[in-house]
Amino acid sequence: MTLSIDEARRVVLGTVAPLAGEDIPLDRAAQRVLAEDVVATGDVPPFTNSAMDGFAVHPAPAGTVLRVTGESRAGAPSPVSLGAGEAIAVATGAMVPEGATAVVPIERVEVGEGEVRLAADIAEGANIRGPGEDVRAGQTVLHRGTRLGAAEVGVAAGAGRATLRCTRVPAVAIVVTGDELRAPGSPLGPGQIHESNGLTLAALAAATGAVVQRTDPVPDRRDATHEALRAALEHADVVLASGGVSVGPHDHVKGALGALGVRERFWRVALRPGKPTWFGTRTEPADGGAGAGGGAAAGCARLVFGLPGNPVSAMVTFLLFARPALLALQGADPTARRVRATLKEPIAALPDRAQAVRVRLEETATGRTATPTGPQGSHQLRSMVGAQGLAIVPAAEEELPAGASVTVELV
Repeated sequence: MTLSIDEARRVVLGTVAPLAGEDIPLDRAAQRVLAEDVVATGDVPPFTNSAMDGFAVHPAPAGTVLRVTGESRAGAPSPVSLGAGEAIAVATGAMVPEGATAVVPIERVEVGEGEVRLAADIAEGANIRGPGEDVRAGQTVLHRGTRLGAAEVGVAAGAGRATLRCTRVPAVAIVVTGDELRAPGSPLGPGQIHESNGLTLAALAAATGAVVQRTDPVPDRRDATHEALRAALEHADVVLASGGVSVGPHDHVKGALGALGVRERFWRVALRPGKPTWFGTRTEPADGGAGAGGGAAAGCARLVFGLPGNPVSAMVTFLLFARPALLALQGADPTARRVRATLKEPIAALPDRAQAVRVRLEETATGRTATPTGPQGSHQLRSMVGAQGLAIVPAAEEELPAGASVTVELV
């Protein structure tokens, strides 16, 4: 049975459970996905501190002259408290001395020999940051499923954490088949082309956070295909096979996967480009374990995507089906990032399947518009260059006119 895009995606995500967690030092946690909530162990900041370089004082009117009695630097608080008629020099971020309730910026004083004169009125609480203004002790500052960027790592450090429990990153093996494929840059003979799918799929998988292993192109032979997929299944959580998933005499991927114990979940999606997409799973035995490359643990399903060999088809089907799975394996939100846009050009619809049209997006005064990137053939990889989304054009008997509203899945 041929599935719709959304039906196929539901089948994929219905097989996925997040991978196990592992403790990761903060300096290696960027781009990982949290497997726990992070709770602050203390207030941030932990003490009352100055928002300015200047002088810690009591509130006073302009013209007041104060005697300077000490200094409070970052990491070296003043050993003396503030008395009446006094000021204590203070640096930005330094602890406010005991007794002080305001800070006057250095630009608003006249500095003399051992004293300062206020050039403006100073109010209670001016330029002072209290403890816990950013984070309170016991507050949840980051939530499970969050992908860690620079700010998140910094927040975790401030919250008192040295390590974070993160979901293990999925291991992805890419197997590209085809007698016609040659390495990029190598001379081409009659009927040969440069292999690109392995490169594009590896880049897409790495962008989700996965660790990627590529192999050399596999010839269209039954034995070679079987061995390449066997090796990939031994170590990977997810196998991306490109090419060889159709029904021709030289298409051996489906047969090899069946022989290797991979259960077919679906084959064919009502989609252009990408109709001959295949998806299956293999559950590891209870006495199994992760492979040497960090593969799926015992009892977990290894995911296998048989993606078409046409370059655009491979990229589109990865984005629609494999990318959500890789996000879900890490405990991240796999929900499609979708927006609405208005077509700037008409698009011819197909009566029997939806289309994923590569489009550029533009924000205008009247809303978001979508423009096809050019010719949309499944072999025309340039249509992906500059594409910001896939406009999902439903099956229909008539064309979708300019001005029509479409759903766009962001890439």
